[in-house]
Amino acid sequence: MAHGLTFDEGVILASIGEREGKGADRQIIAGILYNRLRDNHPLQADATLQYALGYQSEERNWWKKTLYNEDKEIVSPYNTYRNTGLPPTPISNPGLESFKAAANPTPTDYYYYLHDKEGGVHFAKTLEEHNTNIQEFLH
Repeated sequence: MAHGLTFDEGVILASIGEREGKGADRQIIAGILYNRLRDNHPLQADATLQYALGYQSEERNWWKKTLYNEDKEIVSPYNTYRNTGLPPTPISNPGLESFKAAANPTPTDYYYYLHDKEGGVHFAKTLEEHNTNIQEFLH
């Protein structure tokens, strides 16, 4: 697997990419996740947090509509806001494109990404750029 990951770690990364990106965005997101792993920075992937939160009975859905800061404090090995590194197991069943992205990530200087309300992905190199994206695309 790319960047020194074991096969099992690559499957875990691919499972995150399956939930975090679509199409060509998966390769860029994989590159960002590798950057974060390399630098021992929390992945901060919403998909892993959603997995940790589990089924939302009030919303009758496995995917909570809105994540709040208190959600990011849940104690779970799948909470990649609190924990560095990969979660202990895959969080989804990754498809071929996600495996390809995990094995051949796009080299990038990006360190951050977010999805706007229409599903578009916005990338940033710095926290300042990321915070600008948050203000522009999420508020």
